[in-house]
Amino acid sequence: WTITADIELPEAGGNGMIGTEGGLEGGIGLYLRDGRPTFVYNFLSLERPTFSGKDPLPKGKSQIAVKFDYDGGGVGKGATVTLLVNGAEVAGGRLERTVPAQFSLGEGFDVGMDHGSAVDFTYQLAFKFTGTIEEVRVELE
Repeated sequence: WTITADIELPEAGGNGMIGTEGGLEGGIGLYLRDGRPTFVYNFLSLERPTFSGKDPLPKGKSQIAVKFDYDGGGVGKGATVTLLVNGAEVAGGRLERTVPAQFSLGEGFDVGMDHGSAVDFTYQLAFKFTGTIEEVRVELE
């Protein structure tokens, strides 16, 4: 799957959640921390592999995407994660295992802030996005 977000940052830069699914027990989050694009994968609260761009995004419009290429061959297998900004790779890596079931029964996909429990411990709820989110698209392959 791929999550793509078209955002716009003010002069002061931006922080906050762009999109998140799940929460404390497991989930994913795409956000800006100190202006840097970041993707976290919460594996059942046991580990939270995190992929972050090196540089903060500039003011104005940007497109951030997370490509999640699942290995296949059953449940709980690994995946390759690629974080892109305006089509250029800024971070990525491997997940050796993934959650073998759904993330949560009570926490759906949030856009612009994190409702419910936090997918990552590095921010305070609701972690409202400080820029403008024009659109978030989820593409399943």
